Amino acid sequence: MPAIEFTNAAVIGTGMMGPGIALTLALGGLPSTILSRTSEGAAQGVEKARAQARLLAANDLADRLAVERALGLIAASTEFEETIRTASLVVESGPEDMPFKQDLFERMDRLASPQAVLASNTSGMSISAIAARCARPERVLTTHFWNPPHLMPLVEIVRGEKTSESVAEAVRTLLVACGKTPVVVKKDRPGQLGNRLQMALMREAAYIVAEGIADADDVDTVVKNGFGLRMPAYGTLEHMDVTGLDLGLAVVDYVARDLYNEPRAPEYLRDLVRSGHLGAKTGKGFYDWSVKSADQVRARRDEFLVEVLRWRRKTRVS
Repeated sequence: MPAIEFTNAAVIGTGMMGPGIALTLALGGLPSTILSRTSEGAAQGVEKARAQARLLAANDLADRLAVERALGLIAASTEFEETIRTASLVVESGPEDMPFKQDLFERMDRLASPQAVLASNTSGMSISAIAARCARPERVLTTHFWNPPHLMPLVEIVRGEKTSESVAEAVRTLLVACGKTPVVVKKDRPGQLGNRLQMALMREAAYIVAEGIADADDVDTVVKNGFGLRMPAYGTLEHMDVTGLDLGLAVVDYVARDLYNEPRAPEYLRDLVRSGHLGAKTGKGFYDWSVKSADQVRARRDEFLVEVLRWRRKTRVS
């Protein structure tokens, strides 16, 4: 396979992820077009990217001149076919719906240049399945940007069964140049890497509440004020090595027998959904959202991320 050169990108999606992905690529010097079905949606996507860029510049997380250059590289379009035909990299961040993604990738595979790379921002679906109807599956892979993508350093690159190693490496190199911290996930498994870890925590947290071991607020207090607080600088496996694997083995053996180990979500979580308690969007979930603000929670999250990233830039922690 000839050397892969990325000259421009198309980003499909103007919701939570697309604008931040386009901004990331533009900060790496790649002209990026945000694709939307409507001109209003495309314009809103660009404005979201501009707002995110201003936040980075205001907090010294990106050089102001670099931000200005990046903003000059971001465009908007509703011309799907022409944009896909001319893009060397396409990143899709649409709904988590397998038939939708398969149809979209089959169509893009027909339109795109044979040298183009097609990527999905799926957070857990099989990229092998998404690429099943593509004529060039070796040029299809996952690039899972974590939310919010303009702040979160991590991008998971997932190789499908037929993804070329050189394609994955070229995308990894590009993302490093864009200031991200990419990891290559070697096997295409449900949940990829990060979400496999996160889902293990989520299902145990739901089980703890269901069993009456602790209330939801106390579960989150433990996460935020205990092991979660040190995680930006201290990984789980680092912790096990530092404290000693003999101790870790003993604790895991003792605790594992009482953890939730069913191959399905806890029944308590199913009961909440069956009752229409879907979280902040319906007013009730684990919490009563009539007295709690989702916007304030997200704002607190982003403020914390900004401070962590500023600390990391000073200490060069990866």
